[in-house]
Amino acid sequence: MRIDLSGRVAIVTGAGGGLGRAHALLLAKRGAKVVVNDLGGARDGSGGSATMAERVVEEIRQAGGEAIANGANVTEFDEVRAMVDQAMSAWGRIDILVNNAGILRDRTFAKQDLSDFRTVIDVHLMGTVHCTKAVWDIMIAQGFGRVLMTTSSSGLYGNFGQSQYGAAKMGLVGLMKTLSQEGRKYDIRVNALAPSAATRMTADIMSEAELVALDPGRVSPGMLALVCDDAPTGTILCAGAGSFEIAHITLTKGLYVGAGEDAAEQVLAGLDRIADRSGEMVPPTGPEQPRHELSRVPGLMLAAANG
Repeated sequence: MRIDLSGRVAIVTGAGGGLGRAHALLLAKRGAKVVVNDLGGARDGSGGSATMAERVVEEIRQAGGEAIANGANVTEFDEVRAMVDQAMSAWGRIDILVNNAGILRDRTFAKQDLSDFRTVIDVHLMGTVHCTKAVWDIMIAQGFGRVLMTTSSSGLYGNFGQSQYGAAKMGLVGLMKTLSQEGRKYDIRVNALAPSAATRMTADIMSEAELVALDPGRVSPGMLALVCDDAPTGTILCAGAGSFEIAHITLTKGLYVGAGEDAAEQVLAGLDRIADRSGEMVPPTGPEQPRHELSRVPGLMLAAANG
């Protein structure tokens, strides 16, 4: 069945170019009314201009869609709330939030200035928190909402020179996993997209052939699947070059060593067994880890069995 977003209202942050632009164009093509948000800054977050957002709005309108431009800085909660008010005044509801705004300030941790570290966290993590918080009560009242976080392989798996970026992106996974649980009873579905795409943030680190294959438009179908009416929730979807994968944070079966004096030595000696992935699981919630661990304590197991 074709995904139809007619009547839906979407906000896409960082939508003046690259992935955000591709997301906004696809949402509009499928019928959504779109707030195209972009501060219009440089790759490192400096500067600002509404021109980028306005160009994408014009593209959408030329194609027959509805869109409005917005230049809110996602690190400023008052500006984000004004953006949400703008969408509500124009269309009366907000169904979809695509948190895409981001910056890069790559540098090794040893050479990283703490102010730069904090700025990257503020844009990626707190910017997403601000936007999500600003729409959350609206979505609860509607009994419907779709929220997408943009994570990264740099957060999931690490990447040299991106300690602050990776920390922010993995933080978004934790936020997504919790909000997907809290939003479930209101039909608010929250997911994360880990894109591989050629944008101005990757233009100087890839070959021409790779840049062509990694067109942002090949990622956006994954975005659409994660924000449509039939979307899953709590999913980490990786996407790039037309390929899609699911990332999982797993828990191995592990090894019970007890609490003896040599417990640390047993852990060290048993790391290969602890790391053995046969029988690993994907815990549905955080409390599943202590439940699993408690289930291996002999006395507690016996008490549960006899209880």
